[in-house]
Amino acid sequence: MEMKRAQYINHLMEQRRNGFIKVITGLRRVGKSYILNKLFYRYLINEGFSNDHIIQVELDRRENKELRNPDRLYGHILSKMIDQNEYIVLLDEIQLVPEFPDILNSLLHYDNLDIYATGSNSRFLSSDIVTEFRGRSREIHILPLTWTEFLEAYQGDESKAWEEYYTYGGLPQVVLASTRNEKADILDELYRLVYIKDIVERNNIKDPENLSELISVLSSQTGSLTNTAKLANTFSSLKKAKLSEGTINRYISHLEDAFLISKAERYDIKGKKYIGALRKYYFEDTGLRNVRLGFTQTEINHLMESIVFNELRYRGFSIRVGVIEQNYTNEKGSRAKKQLEIDFYATRHDRSFYIQCTLSLKDAGKRLQEERPFMLIRDSFRKIIIVEENVIPHNDENGIFIIGIKDFLSNKDILEY
Repeated sequence: MEMKRAQYINHLMEQRRNGFIKVITGLRRVGKSYILNKLFYRYLINEGFSNDHIIQVELDRRENKELRNPDRLYGHILSKMIDQNEYIVLLDEIQLVPEFPDILNSLLHYDNLDIYATGSNSRFLSSDIVTEFRGRSREIHILPLTWTEFLEAYQGDESKAWEEYYTYGGLPQVVLASTRNEKADILDELYRLVYIKDIVERNNIKDPENLSELISVLSSQTGSLTNTAKLANTFSSLKKAKLSEGTINRYISHLEDAFLISKAERYDIKGKKYIGALRKYYFEDTGLRNVRLGFTQTEINHLMESIVFNELRYRGFSIRVGVIEQNYTNEKGSRAKKQLEIDFYATRHDRSFYIQCTLSLKDAGKRLQEERPFMLIRDSFRKIIIVEENVIPHNDENGIFIIGIKDFLSNKDILEY
């Protein structure tokens, strides 16, 4: 079964000949090498690009071990350039090469080179790319399969597809596994032997058990507001051990660097500013989150929120947790204020949306709870409530757009008008 991953191929093609290094980042085993070496390469050939003008080096292959030497790699690429026509350079797992930023920056001096590279480690975060490549790079971040990509590859019972997606996630190797036991085994092995081992070795962590336990705490608090102080208290009460706030901050940074988790900061909608230290953390893949908890805490509301968060990222949005104040009269008859939360305030260029996620709106009290923050917002940005149940997409009497989760995930144009 071949996965098309068409959006990423389109994105790579849009970046052609722009004078920048195209750096492909993402979680390990998310399909970066497959996209670059198989799909993109084939697309170039089908578009008529000459094979002898594609310089392809898979640096994690044993036969290319000598090319991990920066000078040999540099010489190898230059030796392939026999004329002044355009050459496309595809470098897979470039972080295996010492001094790789210097190599790539040096290659930019050749106007007939169009350079693409994949990497898996922390030096490939956006902020580091700007520094390492002196502002001469563009990041293309690969996420696990979206719902629509998952359906293209899924070969099981259609009625069970949604449950399998939010339970086992969208890592290609897992999606293609034939049984649930096999999916769980692959996730467990990836978690223990790839992600945790990689993070521990890369960052020289002396207490891997504490790191692993912190991941458990973050897994159980997915979609909940937290900060390092709260995490330290939770860790102490649940694990009967102490972990300093500084260590927690450092570990979370390592997890973000490995693309296991991403955060959403709180944002004051009226004041137009970030507020406080509270934030939410989401796993880039729900399967990796669930396997850490032994598939015992698969509450669909939290997983649904994670899936929407990553879908918004896939569609190019920046995402924050919206906060808006409400004035009210307390039990003593005095005027007071409280903060109401909007799950996501999503922005992209000139587009902004407010989004709530909930299982159902059948209960009147629940509907009021979800809609109340929207009623306090005076701008004209679209307001959306995504529900887990199947509903006919519609605007309610308050102008709020109601849509089912599968319809939202399947319709890439829903946020385009």
